[in-house]
Amino acid sequence: MRKRADGNFCGIVNIHKEKGFTSHDVINVVRRITKCKAGHTGTLDPNATGVLPVCLGRATKIADYIMAYDKEYIAQVIFGSSTNTQDITGEVIAVSDALPIQDISIIEDSLRDLTGDITQIPPKFSAIKVGGKKLYEYARNGVDVEIKARNITIHHISIVQANLPGSITIKVGCSKGTYIRTLCADLGEKIGNLAHMGDLVRTKSGRFSLKDSINLEQLEKYTNEGKLSDVIMPIEVALAHMPKIEISKRAEKWLINGNKIPNYFVKGLEVIADEYLAFDASGSLAGIYTHIDDFIKPKVMLYTRG
Repeated sequence: MRKRADGNFCGIVNIHKEKGFTSHDVINVVRRITKCKAGHTGTLDPNATGVLPVCLGRATKIADYIMAYDKEYIAQVIFGSSTNTQDITGEVIAVSDALPIQDISIIEDSLRDLTGDITQIPPKFSAIKVGGKKLYEYARNGVDVEIKARNITIHHISIVQANLPGSITIKVGCSKGTYIRTLCADLGEKIGNLAHMGDLVRTKSGRFSLKDSINLEQLEKYTNEGKLSDVIMPIEVALAHMPKIEISKRAEKWLINGNKIPNYFVKGLEVIADEYLAFDASGSLAGIYTHIDDFIKPKVMLYTRG
């Protein structure tokens, strides 16, 4: 059961975002259904579908940690033209005069070149902020701004379906901050053609997978039946990869007040890490702590005595 004494649920629900919804649309519906504070963990474009973890209650404090997870996508790459948004929703701005690609080995070689630690220039139509404004705001007003390249990691790419010369479907495992539509456009350039992204499905985000996701209609059903807690992943499960420490009951006052706590009140510090998932003596989640010299210090406070 992941419910606080005040009635607010806490944890992460794995929503299957449907086409036509923005990520903010999903959050608004989740808030209405659950009556909880909610926040998403990384946007999906309206045309995209798939995994969108949504944090409820205190779990909104760890949204950045969930957002940092590696992702997996299934994407359609359409050859022969480019669009101003790099995907199928945009305006066609160029049509290739190159011969259509018939040899799949050429594409496979190019995909290998796009695998590993690479740099990527995000699309003009994106929510990245430059000078306090989002890039798509500049783009809609016809204003050109410098977009800095980003370091990303493509863990793997494979072709899952080929409909040459028109399109292929790829599966991509990648780091946070990767734009799959830019990857599609870059692939077109690599093979001496043009390309943009068609359909996009996010199949995984860290511990969250498409097969375990629920849509908004199912969320409402679980909520109305009083079974919402059945589909909420607790914070400690979502962050299970982090080393755990236990804070002694004798340090409870410091814990409650968010003070730093001396090492001798803490078990588990023999594991060296940048951050720890901390619990109190009764096993309740306290928060995310860092270790500095002879103390641990709260970075994200999640403690409640309810």
